[in-house]
Amino acid sequence: MTIEQLQTDVDRWITTTGVRYFSPLTNMAILAEEVGEVARIIARDYGEQSYREGTERKSLADELADVIWVAVCLANQTGVNLTDAIQRNFEKKTRRDATRHLNNPKLHNNNE
Repeated sequence: MTIEQLQTDVDRWITTTGVRYFSPLTNMAILAEEVGEVARIIARDYGEQSYREGTERKSLADELADVIWVAVCLANQTGVNLTDAIQRNFEKKTRRDATRHLNNPKLHNNNE
């Protein structure tokens, strides 16, 4: 699936099954909530935090997909073409960071 197809499919789903988009402000709050769910999983599966006994474990893949879904909703309702935006972002990062990471000794330190 391309990013363009993702934006089209999300829009189709929202305008049929979902009835309409939530407001951008509501979607921003939902995005923050979804990112928090990803953070909870990462803190417990890869960090020092532990799960409480009896807590249902959520799927990282599913939660990341929720983040992408809401980000696509925000893009759609604000007129952002994500294909173009991501291409420009790659170009910006390539120009800005052409040697930055290569010259970062922290990234070459194998003692961690």
